[in-house]
Amino acid sequence: MRLDSALIAVCLLKFSYATPIGSARSALQTSLEDLTAPSQHGQASTRLHGRFLHITDLHPDPYYKIHSSTAEDDACHRGTGPAGVYGAETTDCDTPFGLINATFKWINENLKDQIDFVVWTGDSARHDSDERIPRHQDEVLNTNRWVAEKFAETFSKADDPKNSLTIPIISTFGNNDILPHNILLSGPNKWLRSYTDIWSKFIPEEQRHGFERGGWYYVEVIPKKLAVFSLNTLYFFNNNAAVDGCSLRSEPGFEHFEWLRIQLEFMRQRGMKAILTGHVPPARTDSKQLWDETCWQKYTLWLQQYRDVVVGGLYGHMNIDHFMLQDTNKISILEEGLSFENRFLRESLDDDLSIESANDYLEELRENWSSLPNPAAAFQPEEVPVESNKRKKKGRGKKSKRDKLLKKIGGPWGERFQVTNVAPSVVPNYFPTLRVIEYNITGLENAVAWSDASPTPSSEVMKQLDNDIYTTYLYQIHQEEEEDDDFDTLEGNGESITKKKRKGKKKKKPSNPDLTVPLPPSKRSPPGPAYSPQTLTLLGYTQYFANLTYINNAQLIDPEDLEGQVATDRWHEGKHKGKHPKEKEPKPKPFQYQVEYDTFTDPVFKLKDMTVRSYLKLAHRIGKYVPENGDSIDDLVEEEFEQILAENNMDDNDIDDNEEINTGDPSTDKRKKEKHREKKHHKQHEKNKVWLSFVERAFVGTLEEEELRTFNEISLDPAKAGSFGDHDGEL
Repeated sequence: MRLDSALIAVCLLKFSYATPIGSARSALQTSLEDLTAPSQHGQASTRLHGRFLHITDLHPDPYYKIHSSTAEDDACHRGTGPAGVYGAETTDCDTPFGLINATFKWINENLKDQIDFVVWTGDSARHDSDERIPRHQDEVLNTNRWVAEKFAETFSKADDPKNSLTIPIISTFGNNDILPHNILLSGPNKWLRSYTDIWSKFIPEEQRHGFERGGWYYVEVIPKKLAVFSLNTLYFFNNNAAVDGCSLRSEPGFEHFEWLRIQLEFMRQRGMKAILTGHVPPARTDSKQLWDETCWQKYTLWLQQYRDVVVGGLYGHMNIDHFMLQDTNKISILEEGLSFENRFLRESLDDDLSIESANDYLEELRENWSSLPNPAAAFQPEEVPVESNKRKKKGRGKKSKRDKLLKKIGGPWGERFQVTNVAPSVVPNYFPTLRVIEYNITGLENAVAWSDASPTPSSEVMKQLDNDIYTTYLYQIHQEEEEDDDFDTLEGNGESITKKKRKGKKKKKPSNPDLTVPLPPSKRSPPGPAYSPQTLTLLGYTQYFANLTYINNAQLIDPEDLEGQVATDRWHEGKHKGKHPKEKEPKPKPFQYQVEYDTFTDPVFKLKDMTVRSYLKLAHRIGKYVPENGDSIDDLVEEEFEQILAENNMDDNDIDDNEEINTGDPSTDKRKKEKHREKKHHKQHEKNKVWLSFVERAFVGTLEEEELRTFNEISLDPAKAGSFGDHDGEL
């Protein structure tokens, strides 16, 4: 009976709903990892560097005009204003071609020979924000083609007329890379066919047919060791009105997750690891989110079940530098009678976060993190008293505090949670930014490089495919025979995604017959690279930024009259709002990126690496409204006190909480009372420097002190902490 089941399973795979249309061979051949090297690849050095570049949201604008107005009606296309040579920082204007060219020149001179691959997470066309110059299909495709050519020129040999790549480039769609923006129909369609051509150097030849169908693919950046997946997040995106989530078999999002499930299973069978990349991140708070809930549920479930395979997730879109945690305790896709339409009422986040809307979003992230158990206490080894040995032998007794914390976090590796990293953008909504991520290459000193890999003969590939199919289903049968504990995907957390048996009850199956739950890792498998430091674990990153205020070197003057100008909530004119250039000819300084911070030497974040455990510790520190020792800012507060007291000819001993201030001048009395209250406010609250650094870095250091203080004031007020008002900023 078991053998018959295995044969049936193998046959059913070829007609599985995992590929609603098409044969098993056309869908599964994209998992033939040995077809690694398209013929146009160049021959690069075989030595790995253990670094790769993440670049996102370039938004080139062919209509950008230097010294134009940053007002909404002008959008850096017309008028006179502060728009600089390399962009109008802190505005909603898009990117001049000069900044794109300067960025690639800097990459060529400083990074090209030091990285192993490039992750490019989309949005390489301008926003459709100028009603006088609406976007059209040719413009969107042409700017994307131009950017793709810049990548090919930069990462190829100088004397190669074909621009054959020396390292792999993994591209992905942004919501502005199509027309109308956000809306992408199920494939095949003209947009997917166009990008198959534009990205022909990036997409492995054997996967192009699949890409035309759904816009997804992967590249083995280290053959037989590491693959980088390009996810088409537009099929998960809440704002894509052309699709409807990921639960219905007829939806492209459903097919996308079936493809991902099959590919990740093949990665597991071959002992490979995977990095997931995309444009729109799975941002989700208590009241707002970017993905359709059914897609978020599947993504979080898939990552939990393939936690031995997935190294991490890298995304763009939101422009702000931050990270987020997915909590597997929020997975409810397996619950009986779950109705997503009625259960989840979150609003969609805006496409691009303004300072105002980001304030709400970041505050709610912080509020969620404030309830995290203390990971430092959970991960710290606990000394067991000698007298407790008797209780240990009996197997009884109360659980220690550490055991309880570990249960809440998901065991010693924090496997209840997953980490998503969102990189800031090149488009200067703040300052242009690049991120270089380092990863562990221990034991890969002699690994075959991407450009040196040779294709496997098709006959051998198909033989391997048949073996892999059979192995996969024998493994599934073996798992069914094991105890239900083997399906517990939250070891140590007390909850099982697949609903293990309790008190003799039979295991319940998911109510959705179309849902195939991926197999979890074997209990004998060690924790994956996202949780335990090992080969291919992400170690940290260096953040580079271009200070356009300094580089543009614009001499700006205030206009004579700003009265009567009405600011809009949907458009941001930037820090130089309303100013005009003093000189007709721009005189920029030499362009360069410089280090903003790096996680290896950063004394504030103190990230040991980019594992979940490290990010849990950081999130816990950010979430502390009363900072831990060493995480508070006292010097800044005291400096403010001294300034307040000096202005009023007072010292600290002059302050009496019950003293009535009466100088005879009502205006003076009012001012002194306000400053008195301000001092009392600061005495009652400490400032969390980890939280403030998190916020400051989110906006790439462009926030003025007063803007930064607003984040602190809200976080210190328990009545306001985590409040989530309406998002007025542009998405």
